[in-house]
Amino acid sequence: MVTSTGLVGLKPGAERFVRETERKSSSFIDGVMALLERTEYRRCDTSEDREEIFHLRYRSYHAHGFVPESERQIVKDDLDDLPNCYNFAVYIDKRLVSTVRLHQIDHDNPLGPVTKGFGDIMLPHIDDGETCINPSMLAADPDIAREYRALPYVSLRLVIAAYEYFHSTYCACLIRQEHTAFYRRIFGARQMSPERAYPPISIPLMLFGGICSKEFGPIVERFPFFLSTKSEQRLLFERPAPGHVAPLTVLPTAKYLLDAA
Repeated sequence: MVTSTGLVGLKPGAERFVRETERKSSSFIDGVMALLERTEYRRCDTSEDREEIFHLRYRSYHAHGFVPESERQIVKDDLDDLPNCYNFAVYIDKRLVSTVRLHQIDHDNPLGPVTKGFGDIMLPHIDDGETCINPSMLAADPDIAREYRALPYVSLRLVIAAYEYFHSTYCACLIRQEHTAFYRRIFGARQMSPERAYPPISIPLMLFGGICSKEFGPIVERFPFFLSTKSEQRLLFERPAPGHVAPLTVLPTAKYLLDAA
């Protein structure tokens, strides 16, 4: 077993395995933290920013055969225009590398991908007064994504920041079969339905999710790069007052909380 003072009661081979696992975990966390040092987030509210991430979605999904060829070369839907929608661009070294969309779904704003595709499962929870943070449209530049193995963690860090800001009950999303292991391992998500069609994506998707307060605490403890300050959360999700503009980019703050721990 593992105690606060070290490894106790393990055979030599098991001790080596645990130490190697801890070493790799520490190295992985250090790698993601180093990538965050070069990362900026931008909430895409302007037409120009939105067009850029819609095009990035198309390039990513078309490269993998998930959407057909299109003259406009964009991927968007009516959910992008909802008041509870937050589209983000992720930049590394000032270069756009990925994008993710979040919907904060509640009684007043019940629309989002999970309620559009799996309303029979999710809407009863929303009608009961529960809320849901719903990530979708995660896409990475197919030409450079391989340079950044930690990119999914840097991009999906916004999900936990959103939960902290909105105090969401659930986190739920639509994913394809080959991504189930990642979402189980990293977010503690569980399958909530069989696969269904979800146009314009050409492959079936399934509903995965979990209760945020139950899952996210241990996740942040295990992966401290998911930490964010209240100030960062406000900059990411607070709508500017009339006459004011949102910040151009937002810098991750995990390192400050980790240093203070």
